[in-house]
Amino acid sequence: MKKFLTLALLTCPSFAVAADYAIGDLMIMHPIAFETTKTAMSGAGYMTVTNNGDTADRIIRAEADFPRVMLHETTITDGVATMTHLEGVEIPAGATITFEPGGKHVMFMGLNGDPFEVGEEINVKLVFENAGEIDVLFEVEARDQTGDKAEDHSGH
Repeated sequence: MKKFLTLALLTCPSFAVAADYAIGDLMIMHPIAFETTKTAMSGAGYMTVTNNGDTADRIIRAEADFPRVMLHETTITDGVATMTHLEGVEIPAGATITFEPGGKHVMFMGLNGDPFEVGEEINVKLVFENAGEIDVLFEVEARDQTGDKAEDHSGH
């Protein structure tokens, strides 16, 4: 059986699977970023945060080795997309908040000719108001070419 499992794992296509992280009652799941173009000045990170506790918490900032890292949210009003800086993101007790293309995201600004490449990992420290700090790796994945709503941050 062990030989079969090993052979099956070796012959199956490999898929990058972002790790999950826990701090206190919070679970940070599937932190990813999408590859960027060579001329991109910024990129975005996405994840899901679940609060399994009885008390709300807030992400108050993200830190990484870029000139600027901010929490942002994209909203669309009358067909016009606007990106807004967020001072924090509330994670209510018992709730899950999704950072996703077209919504909340971590904005990495100042790529300066060093694009995000598939397979790269971006070390990010997430700082929560109550739970404290945790280092997570955002794995860079290929953009879905089938029409996902991933935002192009190359102009920011």
